[in-house]
Amino acid sequence: MVMPLTQTPPDDPGTAEDDWQRWGTRFPDLDLRECKRLVVVAPHPDDETVGVGGLMATCVEHRIPVAPVAVTDGEASHPDYPPWPPPTLARMRIAEMHGALTTLGVAAAPVRLGLPDGDVAGHQPALATALTNLLSDAPADTWCAATWRGDGHPDHDAVGRAAAIACRAADVRLLEYPIWMWHWARPGDPSIPWAHARSVPLTPQSHLAKLTAIRSFRSQTEPPPAAPDLPPVLPGHILAHWRRPHETVFA
Repeated sequence: MVMPLTQTPPDDPGTAEDDWQRWGTRFPDLDLRECKRLVVVAPHPDDETVGVGGLMATCVEHRIPVAPVAVTDGEASHPDYPPWPPPTLARMRIAEMHGALTTLGVAAAPVRLGLPDGDVAGHQPALATALTNLLSDAPADTWCAATWRGDGHPDHDAVGRAAAIACRAADVRLLEYPIWMWHWARPGDPSIPWAHARSVPLTPQSHLAKLTAIRSFRSQTEPPPAAPDLPPVLPGHILAHWRRPHETVFA
């Protein structure tokens, strides 16, 4: 979804990936031994892959089932490109998500909740109820990964808040994954809950799977075919944050 972040706009240079690499801070590794199933909640198709694609591939390597959830279909990402109206985009982005999940080794098709792209906050109570119902029926030792509630994108923040409510109600462990935070925050930013940060180191296989899966989202990472001068939704300087050989979650 193309909409203003509450912090730094996507077309702003933001914090360079080199700055994060120079910071060099490492967090304790996430221990997956108690996770028997992982539910991954994505505000839009692609968030699950850029945020925790490596974690999903790692779970697959460890034979931990992964259950993806698409809160919206991502139908509002190109409001200024008439050849891609919302119904067309919804089909494209869900198809891209299927392709990415297949690359990551995830067998389960995403549960589609069909909330409006750009107005998840307006449907947060319904989302919390839907996630509570979904998690309440989950097997024991299920964990849930959702976008961090302080990520700076209204849909991402609303998904994080709803997931937190649902995980408390269903007694499920919550992992929150930042996405846009890497763009607007600075290394050591005191507003970030670094004490709760955990690292997910990726094997060469899971890292390659993630990099390949990200390329599935051509509608977001490339200009539209008939408009080569239209900037992609996810430009290279932002994608660089998600191509690391490790991921970070708040646990």
